[in-house]
Amino acid sequence: MTLGEALKNGALRLKNAGIEEYDNDAWLLLSCVTGVSRAYYYAHSEDGISEEQAEAYLQHIDMRASRVPLQHITHQAYFMGYEFYVDESVLIPRQDTEVLVEECLKALKDVPSPRILDMCTGSGCIITSLLLERPDATGTGADVSLSALRTAKKNAEALGTLERCEFVPGNLFSAPYFDEIGRHEALKYDILVSNPPYIRTEVIGTLAEEVRVHDPDIALDGGADGLDFYRKITEAAARYLKKGGRILYEIGYDQAEDLRKILSLGGFENIRIVKDLSGLDRVAAAELPKAQTDTEL
Repeated sequence: MTLGEALKNGALRLKNAGIEEYDNDAWLLLSCVTGVSRAYYYAHSEDGISEEQAEAYLQHIDMRASRVPLQHITHQAYFMGYEFYVDESVLIPRQDTEVLVEECLKALKDVPSPRILDMCTGSGCIITSLLLERPDATGTGADVSLSALRTAKKNAEALGTLERCEFVPGNLFSAPYFDEIGRHEALKYDILVSNPPYIRTEVIGTLAEEVRVHDPDIALDGGADGLDFYRKITEAAARYLKKGGRILYEIGYDQAEDLRKILSLGGFENIRIVKDLSGLDRVAAAELPKAQTDTEL
């Protein structure tokens, strides 16, 4: 089998399985198996591939045809221009979430050596990207899932930020790690960022199979109204943020007004909603009053 024949057969198999981006996925799987680039392929499409490569490619195509996400097959996902390792333990990084990172960078523009907390860190794509963009920053990634934290640490190590980031296991702020931070102003964070689970429980069963079956439920389910994690994080956040500190969330397209109320009740001000490139509400941002004390909150 030649490279060209393999690609043609793979694309046809995916097309017949109803995979929308069958051409792109077939190519990415072929590149993953053989290591060839586009330029090489165009010059050598008549070159043969080994029996082992052909078999591996067919297995990859069959997995994708059965709706296993492409990123779970290749273990590669790209976010903010960086390559991240992903597996079934974490939510696959999505381009929409880049808006959240960009807004964080804007908020930290005038903050020297910022301390960043990424709650519900998952793959670590948010905190790692922020640390890569801000070499003077340090941070913490927290998650209840130990397997997700292993993935996040793997990414931080691969991308060179592990020395500037601690990864903490625990249910939100339950980890003993946060006890000392809450008592010392110098240890508190300049910004808390989170892409928490925010899908309503009853909606999860209607999601695309790639998401419903292969993304971890723990990274999706935000409770009956999708707002459970926003409430819990916001209620506790002031204890761990510096005065004037910022909080930024990724949100669902229909959750902006609910987030305004939650953040306001949590003592935050200057609440803003930022839209993504599709014009949908995507980020809720707010800040703590600089003069207000933790006891007043």
